[in-house]
Amino acid sequence: MPPSPSRAWVRLPSGRRLDLLSPTAFDWTDEDLAIGLSRTFRWGGHSVWPGAPLSVAQHSLAVLALRRERARPPLSVAEQRRELLHDAEEGLINFDCISPLKPFLGPGFGELQRRLQAVVALRYALPAWTPETKRAHKACDVALAAAEAVHVAGWTREEVRSTLGIRALVIAEDPLAAFGGEPWRPWPPERAAELFLAELRRLA
Repeated sequence: MPPSPSRAWVRLPSGRRLDLLSPTAFDWTDEDLAIGLSRTFRWGGHSVWPGAPLSVAQHSLAVLALRRERARPPLSVAEQRRELLHDAEEGLINFDCISPLKPFLGPGFGELQRRLQAVVALRYALPAWTPETKRAHKACDVALAAAEAVHVAGWTREEVRSTLGIRALVIAEDPLAAFGGEPWRPWPPERAAELFLAELRRLA
């Protein structure tokens, strides 16, 4: 790790301070997390839709919905919570790193992510991944990535395979269709935060 800067904390909407070098499970509120994820955008913030880009909050709800749909047997409450929070650390730093950039950030950024993931898992009592549950999660996460690439970010199906290297079929039906609105359209941050927070509280 590089030398510690003089300030390594961020101020959250609640007024709490999150120490990035030594985070604890009490450094944020659920509202902080929901707001952060709703204002953290996938695909580098690029979108073919007018208005707000696709948020990590909306993506997280979509992954949960798809996992629920495919899971046999049904997911436990703790497993559902783990699906919803699989990208939670991104909302605490308001950054969803695009894949081409990750190699340039070095091991320090990876360590920061792991620290945040650990305190998220502690705070929300998330069960550890098993090889089987991780594989099932990744299948849904990758399927959503392929669909978002086409329906939100404007990639062609051929580019998804040839450039992004994703072999998953591009699903047509939006897993969040039950929430209403135009399929695949990114929600405004306020709506994404509200629905994410409601689901988090329900699963708590």
